[in-house]
Amino acid sequence: YKQCMFCKALNGMINPTEDRLKSASLQFVRKMRVCFVCQLICHFCLTGVIYLKNMITQYWPDRETAPGEIPPYSIPEEDRHCIRENIVEAIIHSPELIRVQLTTCIHHIIKHDYPSRWTAVVEKIGFYLQSDNSACWLGILLCLYQLVKNYEYKKPEERSPLIAAMQHFLPVLKDSFIQLLSDPSDQSVLIQKQIFKIFYALVQYTLPLELINQQNLTEWIEILKTVVDRDVPTETLQVDEDDRPELPWWKCKKWALHILARLFERYGSPGNVSKEYNEFAEVFLKAFAVGVQQVLLKVLYQYKEKQYMAPRVLQQTLNYINQGVSHAVTWKNLKPHIQGIIQDVIFPLMCYTDADEELWQEDPYEYIRMKFDVFEDFISPTTAAQTLLFTSCSKRKEVLQKTMGFCYQILTEPNADPRKKDGALHMIGSLAEILLKKKIYKDQMEYMLQNHVFPLFSSELGYMRARACWVLHYFCEVKFKSDQNLQTALELTRRCLIDDREMPVKVEAAIALQVLISNQEKAKEYITPFIRPVMQALLHIIRETENDDLTNVIQKMICEYSEEVTPIAVEMTQHLAMTFNQVIQTGPDEEGSDDKAVTAMGILNTIDTLLSVVEDHKEITQQLEGICLQVIGTVLQQHVLDMMPLLHNYVTVDTDTLLSDTKYLEMIYSMCKKVLTGVAGEDAECHAAKLLEVIILQCKGRGIDQCIPLFVEAALERLTREVKTSELRTMCLQVAIAALYYNPHLLLNTLENLRFPNNVEPVTNHFITQWLNDVDCFLGLHDRKMCVLGLCALIDLEQIPQVLNQVAGQILPAFILLFNGLKRAYACHAEHENDSDDDDEAEEDEETEILAKQAGEDGDDEDWEEDDAEETALEGYSTIIDDEDNPIDEYQIFKTIFQTIQNRNPVWYQALTQGLNEEQRKQLQDIATLADQRRIVILQYRQYRYKNTGSRQIFSFLFFLQVFPGV
Repeated sequence: YKQCMFCKALNGMINPTEDRLKSASLQFVRKMRVCFVCQLICHFCLTGVIYLKNMITQYWPDRETAPGEIPPYSIPEEDRHCIRENIVEAIIHSPELIRVQLTTCIHHIIKHDYPSRWTAVVEKIGFYLQSDNSACWLGILLCLYQLVKNYEYKKPEERSPLIAAMQHFLPVLKDSFIQLLSDPSDQSVLIQKQIFKIFYALVQYTLPLELINQQNLTEWIEILKTVVDRDVPTETLQVDEDDRPELPWWKCKKWALHILARLFERYGSPGNVSKEYNEFAEVFLKAFAVGVQQVLLKVLYQYKEKQYMAPRVLQQTLNYINQGVSHAVTWKNLKPHIQGIIQDVIFPLMCYTDADEELWQEDPYEYIRMKFDVFEDFISPTTAAQTLLFTSCSKRKEVLQKTMGFCYQILTEPNADPRKKDGALHMIGSLAEILLKKKIYKDQMEYMLQNHVFPLFSSELGYMRARACWVLHYFCEVKFKSDQNLQTALELTRRCLIDDREMPVKVEAAIALQVLISNQEKAKEYITPFIRPVMQALLHIIRETENDDLTNVIQKMICEYSEEVTPIAVEMTQHLAMTFNQVIQTGPDEEGSDDKAVTAMGILNTIDTLLSVVEDHKEITQQLEGICLQVIGTVLQQHVLDMMPLLHNYVTVDTDTLLSDTKYLEMIYSMCKKVLTGVAGEDAECHAAKLLEVIILQCKGRGIDQCIPLFVEAALERLTREVKTSELRTMCLQVAIAALYYNPHLLLNTLENLRFPNNVEPVTNHFITQWLNDVDCFLGLHDRKMCVLGLCALIDLEQIPQVLNQVAGQILPAFILLFNGLKRAYACHAEHENDSDDDDEAEEDEETEILAKQAGEDGDDEDWEEDDAEETALEGYSTIIDDEDNPIDEYQIFKTIFQTIQNRNPVWYQALTQGLNEEQRKQLQDIATLADQRRIVILQYRQYRYKNTGSRQIFSFLFFLQVFPGV
């Protein structure tokens, strides 16, 4: 073959018509087996596989099609069958470059087709796993890994298809691993690593106790201990040290330790596990924890003896050891070794290293980024060492005393290596929280700062000056008995910030100075005369480093010195605006763009803080507004999504100005139209549609009839193209529903006059049918309320449209569904209102969970159900119908209209009610009763709020009625 055979099929897939796409797709997959057996790694072959991956990612799932719509393209079932039949073998026989792409393909196929359409994948995996041909093992293990990964984050009750498959596969994996242990080849170790990755994905978030019992766990633990304990071939030392962690030997050890640390931390630590793992935890601690610990102590001994240890191997080893400090059985085994570990492992890790020095000299800005990167900390052996030190000193007697004795000896040694002094101070600073709580130490800390930290500010070594600032940062709460010592600490730190020539020192000084001012009452007064140069230095450092921690520093300084900052607020804002423009020049796909985005947000928050500080100074505020408008213009030019909250404010806060000139509405409509017809993505499209809905509701009765047809057409036209999320579909429908609430006759006339390509069905019929079919997709308080008001307007028409007669039996069940949802939504809203005092704590918990997830840990989400989310992402776009001071009560409106229909149009009433069962009739009666009770409560509330209660209590009143309707 001079060219990969299936690449010829690509000729029909570049810019294809739909028919050509289907036929080329079929030809493509039928050539797969031939191609992959060829084992050709040419540019065309790789390109072809990438194209296949993109095809499967985009077109594999079945697409929902509404009646009358042209179905969007998806890969035909005949083609999908062909791919399923061949992809496992393709992965097995492909070279690495192609295999990587194909594993993504099989991941998506398993996600959508297993177990419903492709149970055969389990049979194929089982067949090749038991094959005597070890050459196929790595490929088939990659397939199995994708199967496990698809269930990695699912709840235990959703993992049954995986558990059923792993009942067969786990023993095979164990036996294969034992067989591979005697094979020292790189390929064998790669396969071992892949088995460990499968095992880790299987147990990372849920331990399947039906799969893992004491007998087979014993065998797996022995395998894991063997891998951790075995020697790495000496020839690996010839590889550059920076590249060694990527060698299969070290990766295999890393994954073994990942599993051991995870088992101990999440499932094997009595008192720290969920109740279903209590028995397992007791077994693990008694039967395995100490044996594993013994092997890991050997790893630490090897590191102490200067043998090479991959950083992640060392980090995970320390994590496991740290877990054992809290338990008596493991502590008994660890206690004789802990002082040696602190002195010979932890201490060297906490000293300034050659690698630190090289990075400091070559790229001090990268040095700063590394030292302040929370995700670097997560994988850092130094951070793991710091954690083990803190845990040991806080939980076990005598460890703190011996550790401080060791550190003091180094600090008082006349000719001690500066790097050792740095390590000792690093250890002491890491223990600051403990030391400042113990009487024996807290009174000595001022002396320690005076004698061992202050002199370091004169050091010729930049890292020692930085460490001095760092120590002051961590001891910022020390109770200074001498005002002179406090002034010395502040003066030394201020000089480092303003005059030091090394940027890492300046950064540490900035943070130290701010926390000293915040925690020492007398500090603020001392720094007041220097506030201008201090602020200028902070602004300069932020621009140079783009470090987000420093934006927090300057915000707090602005709040501390609001009066002193006011005269220089314009200068500061100009500087921040220039820095902001510099930061956002990074493209979204460039390296470091996420960090820069956080920094940019920090700068905007700082500008906002400045605006708040000077709000009583009109002339200064006006100057700042001009600078802010330039910043806003820069943002809005780049990201249309960011405009939506701002435009919402323009619409709702000053509606009179909005309607004073038609060009304002035209501009907003043009923006929304551009988003809905462009490629901004469904999130942005949801916001655009929401803005159209807000305008319609806000301007009800304000004479924007000429806009309604344009708004409705823009929203419904979007539904004629592929919609991936129910959120966008319901939001587009909601624009039309809002128009129905605005003026039912205008909306119906608009729908009758609308014509969309490839859709012969009248738009009115299609809209009402789609709406009723999707009524369960409307979530949150506002969306359900809007649905109820829209349906009320529809059924209250004097002339009932024909399509409404056809779906009459669906209407009242839809109302019942919506009111049941509203009951939950009101409950949720009331809970949020009453718990507002706990917002700060909740935000901290949420941030912790987000960071944990990003770092590879899960949050406590086992009880979370997506459908239980009673607040939608767009609830923040409040409208006139959400006004708590003048509530529009959907319950009363529904009851009034329903009674009116009963009296005015008995035939229509009969059509609506004749299909109801007894339970539904009872629910309707409950809704009517609740409407009466709500009417009374709202009247009482309107009187009550003017006396002694804020308007926020309304949801509590209404929720009380929902729960106790008979009261």
